[in-house]
Amino acid sequence: MIVRLHAPMTGWVLPLDQVPDPVFADRMMGDGFAIDPLDAMVRAPCDATVIAVAPTRHSVTLRLANDAELLIHVGLDTVALAGNGFTAQVRDGEAVTLGQPLLLVDLDPVAAQAKSLITPVTVTSDGYAVTLLAIDTSVTAGDAIAEIAPVASDAAATDLGEDTAHCTIRVPLANGIHARPAARIVAALKPFTAEVTIVAHSRPANARSIVALLSAGIRHDDEIAIGARGPDARAAIAAIVTLIEQGMGEEAHAAAQAAPTAAISDDGLIHGVRAAPGLAIGPIFQFRPGDVAVTERGSGIPAETAALDAARNTLLAAADGKAGAGADIAAAHRALIEDPELLGAAQGLIAQGKSAGFAWRGAIRGHAEAIRATGDRLLIERIADLKDIERQVIALLTGTEAALPIPPKGAILVADELLPSHFAPLAEAGIAGICTAFGGPTAHASILAASAGLPMLVAAGAAVLELSDGQQVVLDADRGALNPAPDTATIDAVTARLAQRTARVAAEAAAALDLCVMADGTRIEIVANLANAAEAARAIALGAEGCGLLRTEFLFLDRESAPDEEEQRAAYAAVAAGLGGRPLIVRTLDIGGDKPVAYLPFPHEDNPALGARGIRFSLARPDLLAQQFRAILAGVPAAQCRIMLPMVIDAGELAAARTILDDARAALGIDTPVPLGVMVETPAAAMLAASLARDADFLSIGSNDLTQYALAADRGNPAVAAKVDALHPAVLHLIARAAEGARTHGRWLGVCGGIASDPLAAPILIGLGVTELSATPAAIPALKAVVRQLTLPDCKALAERALAAATAAEVRTLLEGAA
Repeated sequence: MIVRLHAPMTGWVLPLDQVPDPVFADRMMGDGFAIDPLDAMVRAPCDATVIAVAPTRHSVTLRLANDAELLIHVGLDTVALAGNGFTAQVRDGEAVTLGQPLLLVDLDPVAAQAKSLITPVTVTSDGYAVTLLAIDTSVTAGDAIAEIAPVASDAAATDLGEDTAHCTIRVPLANGIHARPAARIVAALKPFTAEVTIVAHSRPANARSIVALLSAGIRHDDEIAIGARGPDARAAIAAIVTLIEQGMGEEAHAAAQAAPTAAISDDGLIHGVRAAPGLAIGPIFQFRPGDVAVTERGSGIPAETAALDAARNTLLAAADGKAGAGADIAAAHRALIEDPELLGAAQGLIAQGKSAGFAWRGAIRGHAEAIRATGDRLLIERIADLKDIERQVIALLTGTEAALPIPPKGAILVADELLPSHFAPLAEAGIAGICTAFGGPTAHASILAASAGLPMLVAAGAAVLELSDGQQVVLDADRGALNPAPDTATIDAVTARLAQRTARVAAEAAAALDLCVMADGTRIEIVANLANAAEAARAIALGAEGCGLLRTEFLFLDRESAPDEEEQRAAYAAVAAGLGGRPLIVRTLDIGGDKPVAYLPFPHEDNPALGARGIRFSLARPDLLAQQFRAILAGVPAAQCRIMLPMVIDAGELAAARTILDDARAALGIDTPVPLGVMVETPAAAMLAASLARDADFLSIGSNDLTQYALAADRGNPAVAAKVDALHPAVLHLIARAAEGARTHGRWLGVCGGIASDPLAAPILIGLGVTELSATPAAIPALKAVVRQLTLPDCKALAERALAAATAAEVRTLLEGAA
C-alpha cells in the first residue's frame, strides 16, 4: 500500500543531504526529506496514528496506514530546550487526519536557541521506500510532497520453533528502564535462544539490545507488552517479568532521577547536582577535546568489516583487565560494544561503502540522537558512554588519539560532559575539581570522580561553558553550587574550610603510621590487599601493617605463557622488600571463574564460578602449585612469609595442599614450618571452620565470593548485582560461624574482601570476632581512625543486633544509626 505524504509545514523542502546534522544527512534515522519552515504549526501529512509525542514536544512519531513509522523532528538539537517553545496538539495513541494540527511551535524563541529550525521528516522503520514528489522548492502546508511504499523482502524468517509467549505488565521501576535495568535485561536473556521484543508506546524494541531498550524511553508505570518466539519463549518471558517486577534494586536510584535541574540563581551562584563531594578553589579550564577525522569512503566491505571487528575485539579484551570502579564501567562499555543494534547499524553503513570509522561514528551518533529524543534525563546521561566507545574504537581504527588539552595543576575543569576514558589523564594532571554543563550523578565519570576523591558538580547548565579560562571560582560540590565570582571574604572562608579538611586528612594519615589499637586497648591489625611491589610501598606510606592478601594471579594474566619459577621468586621477593620486613600473606594462584587464563587449559564449563577454580585447579595441576610454593619460599624471608589457599571447602583440600608444601620445603632444605591458612569463600568452609582451623594456621574471609555463593547471586551478572551485599544477615551469620570455628582452635580470623575497606562495617566485623582487616591502601587511614574510637563490648553488642536483622537494608540502617 502506497501512502502519499503532504507537507506538514509551509516552507522550503530540502533533500536530507542538506541537513546540517550527520545523523539525518547520512540517513541514520531513515530516508525522507526536510523542511525549512515558515509556519508555526506542524500538521499531519496524512491520515495516521500518533505513536508518540516526545516528552520535550519537539518531535512526533506517526504510524501510517501501511505500518510505516514516520518521525517529524522540529529543528536540530531542540531536545535541549526541554519543551520550551513547543505545545502538543495531540496525544499518544490518537488517530489523526490529513492536515490536523500536531504541534505548535513558537518560532522566534526556538530559532534563537536551537542549532537550526530545519525539520527532518524521516521513515524510521525498515522495509519502506521514499519517493520525493517535490524537492528544492517552496511548498505550502498540504502540498503533495512524497510517497511511502513497502518494499518486498526475500529474507526468510528463521525457524526458531513454534513456542510463542506474550504478556503485558506495568513497569514499577522509579526511573523506568534506563541503562542499569537495560543491562540486566540483556544479561538475563543470555541463557535463552528465543527472540524477545518489548513494545512500549506502540514501538517495538529488541530486548537483547541495550541501545534499543534505552531508545524506547520506557518510564515508571508505563505499560509494556513483552513477546517472545522460540523454543524457550515462555521461560525467557518469565525471567524478564520476574526481573522487572522485583524492582532490580532500583529504588536506591530514585533520588538521582528526582535531582533538581540546574539554574543560575539570584545570588549569582551556578547551581547543579552533586556527583562527588568536596570543595575546591581554582582557575577555570574549559575542556574542549576534538574529534579524530575519519574518511567516509571505505576500502571494501570485507576489509572495513574486519577492521571494525578487530578494533571492537581489542576493546573487549582490554575491558577484561579492569578492576575497582573501572570494572563496572568496563562491563557497561562491553555491553555497548557487543550491542546487536549498534553493530547492525554500523554494518549497514559499511555495506553502503562507508569506512569502518565513518560507520561506527554514524551508528553511535544515530543511537545517541534516538536516546536524546526520549527526553529522559537519566537515559541521556548514558550518551557519554556511547561517545566514549566511539572515541576508543576510532582511535584504534585510525591509529590516532584525539589530542586532549591538559589543564594546569589546581584547575577547575569545565566541560559539556566528561567521558570516562578522559578521566585518568585529567586526574593525573592534578585538577582540583570538575563541573559539567550536562551529565548526571550516576554517569560513569561521576563514579570515577567519587572514587578518586575529586569534587564534581554536574548538570550545571550551559552558563558554565561561558566562563573564561583562568577565572577564579569556588566549586562547592557538597552544596551543589559553583561561585563564578567569589569575593575576598568568600575565598578566605573557603580557604579555612579546606585547611581544616586538609588538617584532618593529614592527621589521619600521620596517625595511620602507628599500630591500630581500639579505645579499650584491643589490638586490631590493619593490613593491605596488594597486587605488586609498587603497591606495597604506597600501602606502607598509608599505614599498612603488612599485606593480608597478595594476589599472585597478577603474574599470570595478560601474557602468552606462565611465568617460570625464577620470575615468580623475584616478584614475591620485591613485594617482601617493599614491606620492609612486615608480614606478607601470599595467596596461591586463584584463576578460573571470572579470571580465565588462555594458556592454561580449561574445559568448557557451563558455570565457571562453580567449576575448577582456585585450589581445585591448583590440586589438578600439582606441578604448578609446587613451583609456586618453591618460588614463595625462596623469595619471601621466613619471618615474613605466610601462605593462603583460595576456594577451600574442606580439610581434605587443605591436607593435600600441605603435603605439596612440605615437599617443596624439603626440596629447598627449609626445616621451619611456614604458616598455611585458608580463605573462607564458600558457605562450606564457613560451616566447617572448626574442622579447617584444626589444621590451618589462620582463616581469612573472602567476602566477595562468600557473599555471591551464600546469596546465589553472581557478582558479575548485572541482573542480580544489586543483591550482592556482604552485610546481608546470611553472610554475617557465616562470618560468625567462621569466627567461632577459629576460636575453637585458637586461630585468628581476618577479612580480605571488599567489606574490609568500609569503615562503616568495621564495628560489626570486629564484634563478630575478626582481628585483622585487609583493605585497599587508600582506605587505611580513615579505617584506622574509626577503629581507634571503638570498644570491643560495643562492637559485640552491635554485631548481635545485626545478626538479628532480616535484610541487608536493616543492617545498613543499623550501622548508619550507630555512626
